[in-house]
Amino acid sequence: MNLHLYDTLSRSIRPVLPLDGTTLRFYCCGPTVYGPAHIGNFRTFVMQDVFRRVVEGTGLPTLHVRNLTDVDDKTIRGAQAEGRTLGEFTAVWRDKFHADCAALGCRPPHIEPSAVAHLPQQIAMIETLIAGGHAYAADDGSVYFKLASFPGYGRLSHLDARELRHGATVATDEYESDKDSVADFALWKARKPEDGANFWPSPWGEGRPGWHLECSAMALEYLGATFDLHSGGVDLVFPHHENEIAQSECCTGHPLCAHWFHITHLLVDGRKMSKSLGNLYTLDQLAGMGHHAMAVRWVLLNGHYRQPLNFTLENLAGARSALARLAKFTDALEGQAGAAAAPRLTPPVQPAWQALLDDLNVPRALGQLFTLLNETTPASLSPAAAADMLAGVRFILETALGLTPPPGEEAAAEAPAEVRALAEKRWAARTAKDWAAADTLRAELAAHGWTMKDGKQTYSLAPAQD
Repeated sequence: MNLHLYDTLSRSIRPVLPLDGTTLRFYCCGPTVYGPAHIGNFRTFVMQDVFRRVVEGTGLPTLHVRNLTDVDDKTIRGAQAEGRTLGEFTAVWRDKFHADCAALGCRPPHIEPSAVAHLPQQIAMIETLIAGGHAYAADDGSVYFKLASFPGYGRLSHLDARELRHGATVATDEYESDKDSVADFALWKARKPEDGANFWPSPWGEGRPGWHLECSAMALEYLGATFDLHSGGVDLVFPHHENEIAQSECCTGHPLCAHWFHITHLLVDGRKMSKSLGNLYTLDQLAGMGHHAMAVRWVLLNGHYRQPLNFTLENLAGARSALARLAKFTDALEGQAGAAAAPRLTPPVQPAWQALLDDLNVPRALGQLFTLLNETTPASLSPAAAADMLAGVRFILETALGLTPPPGEEAAAEAPAEVRALAEKRWAARTAKDWAAADTLRAELAAHGWTMKDGKQTYSLAPAQD
């Protein structure tokens, strides 16, 4: 079975297939390493990790390329503010990004090129574009892509030439110079005093590459003129990915990629993330509040990637409870099976797996797992049936979703057996929309000294506060 995924360009759900018939080759726009990545960034990286895991779960090998942007306005300003070289400054934040990805259970890319290390490839691409009439050098030594030379511009974001003529800009690199058209964008930026020592030689004079060019050059270097899939946050559709398409296709004469996979924004407490609101949470900040990275991963993936996801601290508490319930379930299955079972796809979890293959519907997949949990009494299974179910549940949770319970989570969620039984009855009543019974059972839980908080897929139990 193949994964079917929404394609931004065609606006349709299409199968994800390798052009060479053997390996799925894909490129993900990586971080700009000037500070710690926040949870909005990590929603994209976690969903890309789930994408890769599901593809590999079908038996298809992958080649995952994700770049590091280590030269742009932000990295240069940060290095100068700290009195470090650009390489020293970006290495700190590169390593921090890697540590956060590891904590979140993200598999590292097979290739992780940096922009500074690939300046020759970028200069060669500019030379090809100039020779083809698609780029030109300004008087100050900057080089710009001539947007008028590429009639297909705007097809990814569905902008047309009229919108571009009326002021839609593609020059978002915080850098200005002379250019023929307001819509033309920088391929090479001439050296400026504020750049300090951060410049390199080129046929057009000293300077540095434009941000958009970096991805095109590195994708071409490692994946060729046309590859299988390109991914990033939805905020990159315009102008970054539009510009990549234009410069890459004018350089090679071939389509850039066969499939576009974009992940929608993350909200925090129903609002857009911003420094002024103080809701740009990092993994370290959440850890300082007592939240484990696996709970963060649960929240980041437990929403469809094409819908905005609202991140709240309450969701993290629910994630901890959900992970604990699943850990308790797998422990009970293992006890009944008499041994651990290696993750593999088995019949009991086929509905959850099918949900993942259907446009990466993670919420539906987790819902199927909890249906299985609620309808199964491990002690009633034969050892063989328990082992079969355990293997399947571990395949969905660990292999496909990259979820493992944090240490000690089983004990954290422990409640007396009679309380857990009441909670299960109340959850069943709520699922059946028997609100009267649900209210009665909530009162019984309160009488036992426990509160029950309902989530979308599961519930959490906590001792009642005096």
